Amino acid sequence: MAKNWAIAIGINQYNNLQHLNYAKLDAEAMRDWFKQEAKFNEVFLFTEDSPPIPTNPPIPTQATYGNLRRFLRANFEKPLLEPGDNLWFFFAGHGCREGDRDYLMLIDSDPGDVEHTAIPVDYVTQRLRRSGADNVVLFLDACRDEGSRRGVGIGEEHQGVVTFYSCSPSQKSYEIEQLQHGSFTQALLEGLRIAGEGNCATVERLDRYLKARVPAINREHQKTLQNPYVIAEPATKLHLILLPDYATLNDINQLKLDAYEAEVKGDWELAEQLWMRVNVAARGSDPDVKKAWIRIFQRQGQSSAPPRNPEPFTSSRGERSVTPQLKVFKFDVVAVNAKGEEVKREQRQSQYFTEDLGNGVMLEMVAIPSGTFLMGSPLEEGTDSEKPQHQVTVESFFMGKYPVTQAQWRRVAALPKVSRDLEADPSYFKGDNRPVEQVSWYDAVEFCDRLSKHTNKEYRLPSEAEWEYACRAGTTTPFHFGETITTKLANYNGNYTYALEPKGKKRRETTEVGSFPTNGFGLYDVHGNVWEWCQDTRHSSYQGAPTDGSAWFNDNNQLYQKLGRAMLRGGSWIDEPTDCRSAYRSSPYRDFHNDVIGFRVVCAVGRILR
Repeated sequence: MAKNWAIAIGINQYNNLQHLNYAKLDAEAMRDWFKQEAKFNEVFLFTEDSPPIPTNPPIPTQATYGNLRRFLRANFEKPLLEPGDNLWFFFAGHGCREGDRDYLMLIDSDPGDVEHTAIPVDYVTQRLRRSGADNVVLFLDACRDEGSRRGVGIGEEHQGVVTFYSCSPSQKSYEIEQLQHGSFTQALLEGLRIAGEGNCATVERLDRYLKARVPAINREHQKTLQNPYVIAEPATKLHLILLPDYATLNDINQLKLDAYEAEVKGDWELAEQLWMRVNVAARGSDPDVKKAWIRIFQRQGQSSAPPRNPEPFTSSRGERSVTPQLKVFKFDVVAVNAKGEEVKREQRQSQYFTEDLGNGVMLEMVAIPSGTFLMGSPLEEGTDSEKPQHQVTVESFFMGKYPVTQAQWRRVAALPKVSRDLEADPSYFKGDNRPVEQVSWYDAVEFCDRLSKHTNKEYRLPSEAEWEYACRAGTTTPFHFGETITTKLANYNGNYTYALEPKGKKRRETTEVGSFPTNGFGLYDVHGNVWEWCQDTRHSSYQGAPTDGSAWFNDNNQLYQKLGRAMLRGGSWIDEPTDCRSAYRSSPYRDFHNDVIGFRVVCAVGRILR
């Protein structure tokens, strides 16, 4: 299990600088949070009168230049921690910038001789990184004096760490008498204590909370503007999980995508660090971690550049394929309340590869990380066919960013026949970028077979579990947007409502793919537009359903049961919002087709990223 250490420093009484009122209380409050709430293994407190660390001999903790420098030099010369461990550093006191360096001012620091009497922040980071921990986080509540400040304050990038600053270099960091804390420390403690929805488990969310909360505290107490901010090096550390107990599936998935991206770029050291963080956040239970370590071990010691000729993989059909070149795309994820009002918007990123179908037609396949989720609907939602809600673990795979379009359909329909003929232009609503419709389950399977043969990769329809897992993207609400949807977010029959949102448009036709916001994995149109075929045979409930993410078939798993029923998911342009929920299921006969039914494809990631 990962170890967690922290150093908390707070100085009120300065020999050569203006005294502060609540810096010591700030450090003591952080110490208490580290020890009592976060359950850190070791916490070291430095103030003007803190007790010595009980070693033999005892280590003095009065926060002077000599004591702190000696502590950092003597105790972090050799690694005491390991990759995957955390080391947090909190400082409340004066800070300044001198000669292009950031300094922390100690009890006996001389403002006339900063270079020789104050501790450079980069010295602190260098020593802390020697600890062996790969997760070093600094919280600097500095530039706190009420009078004029020396220099322009602190706030520069420090290699290999995440640094939270209490204010911009041109601003003051205020103490609030009514709170008996600095406004930054008050907001920091509040943010770290948020559990459940809106928690600050990641660097990105804590930064967002502090940027909103600190100015609000200052306004409330008639102080001037103070804008905290974070600098993360490298930028992927913005997705770092600070509080594993509060981390969501989306947090872990984002970290996994960053790790995959580091592998693609050949940055094996960063990839190893990120996979280590995934392992800690997932409590050692994520199957992708072991696979990643094997990949990284095989590449260690080789050139940092990605291999020019990636190793081929073998599909379950015995076919050999070439690992695709992965790219990264960014997108906004929107959340709404029961009234359909936007309550949150955040930027995320996912990996994908592109399949060139010719004539400028591309098929974009998005990486869906593995994970565990609750499939089906809770007691208060949905129908008996969506129950019992049950836990399913899904392996990684790629999924089409959009439902298959008419342009993509025409290119694949022109390929050699595998089992059945395909009509080149079956859709009622015409448009290259509209989803193909009027296709049966058998047509969709034929499309996958032709695409597989053409690309030498294994394409297929998703299982129901894969589809719902990908649709939810870590959410547990009826829609990935939240408690409801609106016709600004999806294409469905807006004459009907689901919760408290107003009625919307009834478009009476399909819309071009990608016309509405994406979900947390980067998939478009999973609610509405067209229904999407899944592999599975119809079952009236989830009694006896597999829990490994595989498709569920009847008749001894006979995939092509004559005139059997298959599953549709997602709803369409003609349906009420309740039929577009993440958990909703429909089950027509496999040969059924009309202008509300399309599909999207998947490709197994385990045979691509290995």
